[in-house]
Amino acid sequence: MKRIFLFFLAFLFLVGCSNHAAREANINNEQVSTTVSHTQPVNWLKVHFLDVGQGDSILVQFPNGKNMLVDAGTNESASTIINYLNNNGIRKLDYLVGTHPHEDHIGSLDAVLKNFEIGEVLMPKATTNTQTFRDVLAELKNKGLQVMTAKAGVCVIDDGGLSVNILGPCGAAYESLNNFSAVIKIKYGDVAFLLMGDAEALSEKEILATGADVRAQVLKVGHHGSQSSTSLDFLKAVNPELAVISVGAGNDYHLPHQATLNKLQKAGITVLRTDQTGTIVISTDGRKIYR
Repeated sequence: MKRIFLFFLAFLFLVGCSNHAAREANINNEQVSTTVSHTQPVNWLKVHFLDVGQGDSILVQFPNGKNMLVDAGTNESASTIINYLNNNGIRKLDYLVGTHPHEDHIGSLDAVLKNFEIGEVLMPKATTNTQTFRDVLAELKNKGLQVMTAKAGVCVIDDGGLSVNILGPCGAAYESLNNFSAVIKIKYGDVAFLLMGDAEALSEKEILATGADVRAQVLKVGHHGSQSSTSLDFLKAVNPELAVISVGAGNDYHLPHQATLNKLQKAGITVLRTDQTGTIVISTDGRKIYR
């Protein structure tokens, strides 16, 4: 009888271990395919493409604990961005970038400046006569912040396996403000993100002409998927696995343009859109990308 009882206990133990192992395997598989929380993994890079409608706003959490915000949507995006940053435990933005002075990119930059401690501010040497731009300049002055010029050749971070470099704009004068866009390459280990702002084909051509390494696993598609951006030569040079398009549902510009979507599809690139999935979060340990 005692021998039977011991056998029964051993059977329960083995079943329990088997179930526990199965549960652990399922959890590990889930972690490979998706990021389940907004908690920053240790030594990971995490990039959030915020759903701000027809505009851009990107939060970058670096593995060294520092944070960068690239653009701040429209004037109506303030509460969305501020709440998102607060919910992710952001108290300081070590780097704040306004890629170019269009309202759908710097609209809530003044609100961000008011509500968070700010380190460095980067903007291209481009101006426009709008109230939105004047509001940003006024808040920069109010906080006593100097602006570093965002242009090709500027290195923002060079910290071992982590680098942030500005690849464009390459020129000093453009007819379109879009081509003043700060084009930012973030690389961590073997994984790179290329953030295009609203840079168009002209800027893409100039960047390629410099010989800059534009290769990246993740491409934030320029100008919300407009036909004026993502030229075929540039797309081939970047050769991304994922393309993120920040765009508003049912927008008046009918973006993203079908020609751009066709180009991405033909290249076998997975397309992620904020108008379809909301905020998109992509993480990397420096070896693989997770979403």
